[in-house]
Amino acid sequence: MTTDDDRTLWSQAAAGSGPAFGVLFDRHAKAVYNHCFRLTASWAAAEDHLQNTFLVAWRKRDRLRLEHDSALPWLLAVATNVVRSDRRTVARRLRLFRKAPVETPVPDHADQVAERVDDQRRMAQLLAAVEELPRNEREALALCVWSGVSYADAAGVLGIAEVSVRARVSKAKARLTRRLGPAPVVAAPALTLEDR
Repeated sequence: MTTDDDRTLWSQAAAGSGPAFGVLFDRHAKAVYNHCFRLTASWAAAEDHLQNTFLVAWRKRDRLRLEHDSALPWLLAVATNVVRSDRRTVARRLRLFRKAPVETPVPDHADQVAERVDDQRRMAQLLAAVEELPRNEREALALCVWSGVSYADAAGVLGIAEVSVRARVSKAKARLTRRLGPAPVVAAPALTLEDR
């Protein structure tokens, strides 16, 4: 079954095949996880967003027909929307918490290793710089540079022309290079589910 293309697997999953959906998960989970991590700079949030992305995919499997040979562009669009929704939820909660007296939590760092802390700090710095980019440039950069989606597929996900995607990525790279130097744009760490 692993040699089937995504359209075939999606059709089988739409008909209720859990194993076909499992193959799609195995095939695309790493890319979706990396995309979520790069948008959030949080290992835990990336795990949650990965699960929620595939939960949405499972729930919509019988109503969606893939327009591309790969399900990845659609899954990355869903992941982006899941992250946006979570940010809105977090913002609402923060507004509520600000109204109440805040206790300063004491984090327990005993279980963390130095490499994970360094990766998260670097990603947080990069994310802070990326957050200053206009949203359209930020999303094009995340799709094309970090997640490896082609310009054509990213254009379909974003609903714009391919040349516009290329321009947005170029502008984003230039802004980040001016702010952080040349390495961070292409050196975002490639993470695996096993690295969690």
